Formats: sequence, structure tokens, C-alpha cells
Amino acid sequence: MSKNLIDPIVAIATAPGRGGIGVVRISGPDLGPFIFSLLGKKLTPRHAHYLNFPDHNQHPIDQGLAIFFNQPHSYTGEDVLELQGHGGPAVLQQLLKRCLEVGHTFGLRLATPGEFTQRAFLNDKIDLAQAEAVADLIDATSEAAARAAVSSLSGEFSRRINTLSTSIVQLRMLIEATLDFPEEEIEFLEKYQARQKLDVMLDDIDNIISQSRQGMVLREGLHVVLAGEPNVGKSSLLNALAGQDLAIVTDIAGTTRDKVSQVIHLQGVPITIIDTAGLRETTDTIESIGISRSWAEIARADVVLHLMDATIPSTHLDEKIETTRSRQSIVLQVFNKQDLLSDLSNIADQAIYISAKTGKGLDVLQTRLLNIAGWNPGQESPWLARQRHIDSLEQSRMHLLLAKEHAAENDRVLDLFAEELRLAHDSLGQITGKMTPDDLLGEIFSNFCIGK
Repeated sequence: MSKNLIDPIVAIATAPGRGGIGVVRISGPDLGPFIFSLLGKKLTPRHAHYLNFPDHNQHPIDQGLAIFFNQPHSYTGEDVLELQGHGGPAVLQQLLKRCLEVGHTFGLRLATPGEFTQRAFLNDKIDLAQAEAVADLIDATSEAAARAAVSSLSGEFSRRINTLSTSIVQLRMLIEATLDFPEEEIEFLEKYQARQKLDVMLDDIDNIISQSRQGMVLREGLHVVLAGEPNVGKSSLLNALAGQDLAIVTDIAGTTRDKVSQVIHLQGVPITIIDTAGLRETTDTIESIGISRSWAEIARADVVLHLMDATIPSTHLDEKIETTRSRQSIVLQVFNKQDLLSDLSNIADQAIYISAKTGKGLDVLQTRLLNIAGWNPGQESPWLARQRHIDSLEQSRMHLLLAKEHAAENDRVLDLFAEELRLAHDSLGQITGKMTPDDLLGEIFSNFCIGK
């Protein structure tokens, strides 16, 4: 471990701004001498001590609770001191400054983003999937996402991965023993029901992948852009989906000059809706900038809702939207103002017709968005997942399938059979951090907030 991860660290652990309570957190291998220098007394582990937090002249910066967690019985696995005082920014900054002054001789430094949780991972207090769940719980934007993040943090996802990993290891051990004693001529595949065990593993990993995809939808959601000509009802649709008046709605073309964004939740799935300026030719400089931004949003959308007036439908923007969108995005043609149609006989079966004014057809549109997101209303994920989890699971599944192909041949390919099981096991290890490269760890923890 580098010296960088042995130094004691300190950070404000509560969010910026005013609050009733503020927390300064310190973690390091041996904080006893530092605590005595800072507070002038020893602290009983896991007891709340109400006292003054003194400055260099022994005048109180604040009064509050000091709680000492001795290693390894702490969040990071090191000694941890939490100073819980009032949540004023000035007070917390003074307290942080004082900690650094006292801690200078002990090598105390400011923590980097996610470093407390990184130390918890490195000290085997949590695995990598649980560490990621800490950030996911902080970032959760819905009740469903928060529940799934708590489940991940408690280790539910990791337990499923570890159970499957154990099954693979046990089968590998039997194979390695067989390879070491070939003279025994054990009919390995039949004697130990290797093919049947592989089928059980594949069923298990398929189930984990399915649930993880649901968890990824809960975490990442969809980026949906409303696009179309002026006055087709984009702003009205945004307001209808959000359930509040966010965008100005008038009959004047070009009212929306810049994008308006709102996150809504459908079945707990976060959907970011972007209302954009109407797409048309214009000599208005400000409106032109807004239209350029509209095309930029279309280029990075997961879903583009090409909104048209059902009373005078026009598809002349179809080709440009199609060439502008990303390769992975989906374009849905949505016809608004259905309430103004007198003849419904010409409505196509596959078209989405809505009325942003009356709300008719919005349920169909919402269901379609959930289907695109991959949400299965009958299956709620017990954990949140990330794309890297899905990638590792798919890699592991591929190696299990290759092992099954070797098993379908004969015992003479047991070495290949064993190698595919090893690779499958290694892929699963990347999820929990047992086989994760250092550069990936750096990327993961750099996205945490400071103080966590």
C-alpha cells in the first residue's frame, strides 16, 4: 500500500451549506496522540463525549459531540474520529483548519473524493460492489432506487456473486484434482455431474443478469428529448409529464429559447425530460442559438420524442433527426392534440397519439418509455447495478458457455474446461473487487463526494 493511503486524512463529511449539524471526520492508523493534542483528553471508544472544540488559544470554536471508533471497529477499518457540531460553513471550516494545524506533525492531510470509502474497501470492511452502493445511495433519486442501494450496501448483490463464485471454485477444485491424477481414469464429467452443475450455474447467472439489468435501469434511467417544430406542444407535454408548470406555454412560435430539464419518476425509474426550442429556420440570433442546442440534445439523447401536431402532421424533420441522433438512441413519433381530431379512423395502430392538454394517451407513452428502458413491472431489482457489473456478468456467462461446450465433448478436454471456469471466476471477481485493476478503482472512487 502506498504511503498516500497510510496518512491520516480529514474532511468535512456533511454537505456544503448551512445545516443543523455538521461533521468533520478523521481517519488514520493511530489517532490517539492526535486526539489528545486536539481535545486535551483521551476518548473512550464508541462513547459520545460532549465538549468544546478548542482553537490554538483554547477558546472554543464550537461545542458538540466527539466520537472515537477504534480500529478495526470503524467504517474505514482504521481509527476514526467524528466531531459533530453545528452546521455553519464558517464553523466547520475553522474546525477543519484546526484539525490540520494540530495534525500537521502527524502527517494529517485533506481527504480526496471517496477516500474514506476506499480505505473501507482496502481494509476489507466492504467489497467494491458495496462501496459503489454507498455512492448510489447518496445519489438515489427515488424511493425504489434508495431501497435497492441499501440492499446492495447490505451485501445482497455481493452474496449472490460470491455464492456463484463458490460453486465455480468447487467444480474447479474437482477438475484440478482429476488433472493431477490422470492415471485414476476417473470419468469426471459423469461422476461429479459436471454438466448438470454447469446448467445450474448458467440458470443462476442468467437470473442475476436479469435482476442487474433492472437495477441498472433504476440507477441510470433514460435521457429523453422532446423535439419538433414550434407550437406542437413540447412544453405542454413536459408540464403534463412533470405534473407542474415548468415551461412557459403560449401560442407564440419560438417561446422556448433554451432547453428546460426535469427529472420525473415512472415506477421508480428516473426519466430526464428535456424540452427544447422549436426546430425551424429563423433569423433571430438568440432563437438560432437555442435551436443549435436542441440539435445537440438530440445527438446525445437515449430517446427522441419527435412531437407533431396531429391536426397538421409534418414529417419533414424525420430525416434530419434520424441523421443527427446517436446510433444507440430511439426515435418515437408522437402526435399531440389528439383531442382536436374529429376523425380517428385514420390513426395508425403503431402510432402514439396523445393530448398533453387532457392527458389522454400519456399512459401509453409512459409505458413505452419504460419498455425502452427495459423495466419489467413484475420484477423489481433487489440491488442497483452498473454497466461494468453487467459487462463482467456477461463475460462470466460467456466463459461458462464455453466450458459447457468443452464438457459436451469428452474428458480429454478437461484442461480447457478448467481454464474457462477460471476465467468465469475471474470475471465475477471484478464485480466485488477481488480481481479489479488499480486504474478502475481510481476511476470509481474519484466520483464520490469528499468526506465519504
